[in-house]
Amino acid sequence: MPELPIAGHGGNLFAARKAYPQAPEPWLDLSTGINPYPYPFADPPMESFTRLPQPEELHTLEAAARAAYRAPMVAKVVAAPGSQAIINLMPHLVPGRRVGILGCTYCEHARSWAAAAAEVTIAKDLAELEGQDVAIVVNPNNPDGRLVAAADLLALAAALAERGGLLVVDEAFADFLEPGVSAIPGMPVRGMIVLRSFGKAYGLPGLRLGFAIAPKCLAERLRTALGPWSVSGAAIAIGSKALLDGAWLALARTQLMAQGLALDKMLAAAGFEPAGGSVLFRLAQHKDAQVWFERLAKSGILVRRFAARPDWLRFGIVGTDADRARLCAALVDKI
Repeated sequence: MPELPIAGHGGNLFAARKAYPQAPEPWLDLSTGINPYPYPFADPPMESFTRLPQPEELHTLEAAARAAYRAPMVAKVVAAPGSQAIINLMPHLVPGRRVGILGCTYCEHARSWAAAAAEVTIAKDLAELEGQDVAIVVNPNNPDGRLVAAADLLALAAALAERGGLLVVDEAFADFLEPGVSAIPGMPVRGMIVLRSFGKAYGLPGLRLGFAIAPKCLAERLRTALGPWSVSGAAIAIGSKALLDGAWLALARTQLMAQGLALDKMLAAAGFEPAGGSVLFRLAQHKDAQVWFERLAKSGILVRRFAARPDWLRFGIVGTDADRARLCAALVDKI
């Protein structure tokens, strides 16, 4: 039987099915930090599929993102087919060669810069990032939910800007946190770019939609690199409405908070210790985490594991009573 690799991402159900062919269907995928309560969109107009997206429609989408993220007028908002697309482009837009990344975090930042022959170092704190050409902070952090105060990020951005450097803040999991957590409202004229992900919070990752909030010159380079029609008509139609639906976002947050507490209790009862997390996921620690990963996989439940920390497992929030009962049953027998 093939072994399921400890990959850099969750969500690979094809590999899970291949590694565990006897597991019951359907799989319960808790390996990604995706909202299990997707935004209830109406079908986009047929013309969003049958004609090219119009520039005015893209402007409407980016205006909605500006309002939702409280972006200041000194910054530009650029829509992209997912924040990952922006991460891939960053090394080709910014001349910096010395790149510092705060702590154990989302691996694609390091991969993208390393592939562009940059010198990538992992920093233990913000002070270690001040001497870099490019500093990267995922906030809240994935996978442990670590938070860096917006004031500290803005101070770091100012220090980097004095030397011609850049701070990249990845706020992919920030949508459900208090507004003061985001560095976007206080963004300076230069020295910082903030990335936001639409699909995680709105439960629509297949739509492929993300945003950069950036200084004008960097935003223009990014828009040129993305090229025309980089965001689909369907993503524009759905995103433009969803981003302005504050009532839905507040309700989703309430649901997620409640289900997160329920997940905490299940994990504690199974002997896991909390190691961090956010509104969309929980990081749990157990000396037999790899055994638990196997047991859950054989039950058709996929969670996220980490090569660098074999005692960690990350669990996405469970969305339905049936799925909670299924996870609870799989966690009943202690090792």
